[in-house]
Amino acid sequence: MPRTDFATMRCPIARAMDVLGERWAILVMREAFYGTTRFDDFARHLGIATNILSTRLKDLVEHDLLERVPEGARHSYRLTEKGRAFFPVFLSLKGWADRWMAGPDGQAMCLLDPVTGEEIACPPPLDSAGRPVTPETIRLVPGPAASEAMRRRFPEAARG
Repeated sequence: MPRTDFATMRCPIARAMDVLGERWAILVMREAFYGTTRFDDFARHLGIATNILSTRLKDLVEHDLLERVPEGARHSYRLTEKGRAFFPVFLSLKGWADRWMAGPDGQAMCLLDPVTGEEIACPPPLDSAGRPVTPETIRLVPGPAASEAMRRRFPEAARG
């Protein structure tokens, strides 16, 4: 069965998955958030084959999540504005994973406030009144780029 090409879909989540859904991509981003900048350090921290790491870094640079910066005879990888904007998504994923996927000993990495030393919790998303957002508390409305199929799927929402 041929692989679905998410890059050509209208859905921005599908297009994000085209980049970040690739094996190792989010772990490479994790390392960038943790301060890793050098190819050898990414490889060592992740235990990833260098050919796969090269491909992931190239993809993340191509999609403007990381930039490749010359530093003498070598280069480093730095987060771009777009890459930094992924950090809240990463924190949400980490919070979910710490709660539901951690082993019996608990989370592998704690995020601390550098001033207070207190653990930084990943808060749930809130609506405009400060209430937690759940799948049951949202209203889906097709956006300007929605396909006809999406508009048919949510006709009540399209009428407002």
